[in-house]
This record gives sequence, C-alpha cells and structure tokens, in this order.
Amino acid sequence: MREPITLDSTRLQRLQQRPLWDFALTLYAKPGVEAACLTLQDEAGLDVCELLFHCWLYTGGLQARPDALIAERDQRRLWQRQVTDVLRKLRRDLKASAVGSDTVTALRNTIKQAELMAERENLQRWQTWVWASQNGVQRVINLGVMSSNVDNWLLTQLFGEQQECLPEGLFKRPSASLQALQTLTFQLDPYQ
Repeated sequence: MREPITLDSTRLQRLQQRPLWDFALTLYAKPGVEAACLTLQDEAGLDVCELLFHCWLYTGGLQARPDALIAERDQRRLWQRQVTDVLRKLRRDLKASAVGSDTVTALRNTIKQAELMAERENLQRWQTWVWASQNGVQRVINLGVMSSNVDNWLLTQLFGEQQECLPEGLFKRPSASLQALQTLTFQLDPYQ
C-alpha cells in the first residue's frame, strides 16, 4: 500500500454526513457481524468500539494518524475498562440469576441498556476526536489506496506495523478470531 496522502476534505465531509453511531448500528445488523464482533471481543480481547471506529474511517477512505491515535486510544480503553466492561461483567454475572426472577431480568435489561449507552458514548468520543484537530494538525489522513486486504489493514490500525509482535495469547482461538475478522471485513468490502 502506498503512503497515505494529505487529507482530502471532501472525504471528511462525507464522513460527517454519516455519524459513527449510525454506521455502527448498520454494520452491526449485517449478517454475521454481531457474532464476529463478540468473538473478536471475547476471544481476541479487541475493543469493539475501536474496531467499529476504524471500519467507519475505512469506508470513508480515511485512517487515523498513528501518532495522533495513541493518547486517544488510551482514553477510550480507560473508558471501556472503567465503565463499559464493568457493566458488561455485571450483566453477564446476572444471567443465571435472571432465569428464575422477573426483577433480576428487569435489572439485567436495565444494565444492558446502560452498557449500550456507554458504548454509544465511547463511539461519540471517537467521532468527536476525529473532528477536532490538535494544533492545526488533522487526526485522520486519506488512505493512499484502499487496501486489497482489509483484514491486514484493520490489524495494522489496531496494532501498528509490528503485527508479528502481537501480544502472546491475544487470540485464544486463532481460527475463530480470523474467521470473525474476515466476516467483518467482508461486510466492509464484499468484493474482497
């Protein structure tokens, strides 16, 4: 893939017409995407909000500047750990108790809605980060050429150029994670 080129403002404008939350809901509803995202979250430890964020940029022909992404990624992961993950764990822990209790079922559903709101807030923060430039420097750049291998492009966005140095144990079940990644990227580029 060629070196990315300077930001084309028309790409950014097109992206602004499709909010990240709306994109995420549409993509998530496509066949196999929900299961793929949950597999990548549970088996590979990936942050689904960041995954959806990169997919959104990709569909707009953009990518995050790696140097600008680092601090924001830390902030978004902190939010996930302190808010979303706590709600998710609580919801999952209540699953067995909810079977015999209408009140626990109602509580679990309330927690599920709070978890969804936390994810929406995280996506909103990712989107806001794109729109705001820092010291006049844009945080996203054009993709020089749309990647012929979206899987590898997406892994590069999530882990950088050193994919061979992925954290040990990242993929608990590599074949399931790879299949999930391919399912997701197929929905981004069905001609791949």
